[in-house]
Amino acid sequence: MSEKSSSDRASTAQGKAETTRPDREARLKAALKANLARRKAQKRARDDGHEQDEG
Repeated sequence: MSEKSSSDRASTAQGKAETTRPDREARLKAALKANLARRKAQKRARDDGHEQDEG
């Protein structure tokens, strides 16, 4: 019987995705870094605004 189990199919699909899109991880890493920088900047801006209102 040559049927593949669901775990075999999942690992095959995952391996194929990694080999066909090697730049995907780099794009995701860059997007995550940009998102984190943007969120930090937003937090700094909010924190600066609260300090000016209080003091």
